[in-house]
Amino acid sequence: MIKTGPTTLLIAAVIGGAAGSAFTLVLAPPLPAPSGSGASLHHDTVDAAPHLRDDLPTFAGAVSRIAPAVVSIFATQTERGPPRPTLPSYPGLHHGPPGAAASRTGLGSGVILSPDGYILTNRHVVQDADRIRAVLADGRSLELALVGVDAETDLAVLKADAQGLPTAPIGNSRSLRVGDLALAIGNPFGVGQTVTMGIVGATGRGELGITDIESFIQTDAAINPGNSGGALVNAQGELVGINTAIFTETGTAQGVGFAIPAEIAIDVAHALASQGQVTRGWIGLSGRSMTPELAESFGLRAGHGVLVASTLRDGPAAQAGLRPGDVVTRIDNRDVATVQDLLDAVAGAGPNAALSLEVWRGSERILTRATTDTRPPPAE
Repeated sequence: MIKTGPTTLLIAAVIGGAAGSAFTLVLAPPLPAPSGSGASLHHDTVDAAPHLRDDLPTFAGAVSRIAPAVVSIFATQTERGPPRPTLPSYPGLHHGPPGAAASRTGLGSGVILSPDGYILTNRHVVQDADRIRAVLADGRSLELALVGVDAETDLAVLKADAQGLPTAPIGNSRSLRVGDLALAIGNPFGVGQTVTMGIVGATGRGELGITDIESFIQTDAAINPGNSGGALVNAQGELVGINTAIFTETGTAQGVGFAIPAEIAIDVAHALASQGQVTRGWIGLSGRSMTPELAESFGLRAGHGVLVASTLRDGPAAQAGLRPGDVVTRIDNRDVATVQDLLDAVAGAGPNAALSLEVWRGSERILTRATTDTRPPPAE
């Protein structure tokens, strides 16, 4: 997904074409000549075989745990059109004779979840692809079938006809703290499997407009085109997120990247693998997260919650008596502080679930109940 603004781009980190990147290589200057004419290096001034110290910090062990389970994804889309005398040349777009099919190959990354070949990646990596292929860290190539996609989280599950594949150890993304180490593993720009390092800059990032369901891990580990669908990893070498998007002014990493938490990604993967889709609850309500400024502006007693902007006519929220200006502060036994909290509670309950809602209307506290419906698919 691409979201443009006055000076910034919020883009999904996927690139069209494995060869679709331009690189500027700056060569290091030659070493200066030793002082004095005819001077040369002597063996007693250079340690030709330095000894490695065992106490030097390294994350090689963490990387080796998960790197074999991170794959490069090549998604090819074939397009047919009317005969044309000439076609412009773009990276990753290969032309045949006039009127022949043209193919475009997109590059991303993925994570192997099971030995029998279930692979998790981003939806935008494989969207509209006719052929999908994975290349493992050991060089093996596997043809993949699309099992299912979830547009609301931008996730997709693929399946290879294989056995005994390496799998990613799964970490606890709920326990991540701001400042924790974060490693991003993927195939940026098609250069091959690459590891970058940073920290967790924030958790629970939402309302960014990237996807409908957002609770991102923010990191400054470099995420670039081709990293989409790859692994965000903790210091123990465990999967804690699926790298998805970057906030940038240039199209490349600028220290603000976003990953889908593993707890969300794995739940979606299980649903897609077993049902081919994700079914969520819905009450037909739109709103915005409360702030002290909003509460003061509207004269509301509730200082937190979701301010209802609208309800769908005859939808579950409207039938429960909610109306614009109300503030939802609690669903069942769960406090609601943000739109994402409300969405998580309602969507996670699934269809046909009876939910207890605490609502404030001005200074009046109201308790009501709503029965969820099935969340409709997002508009394309």
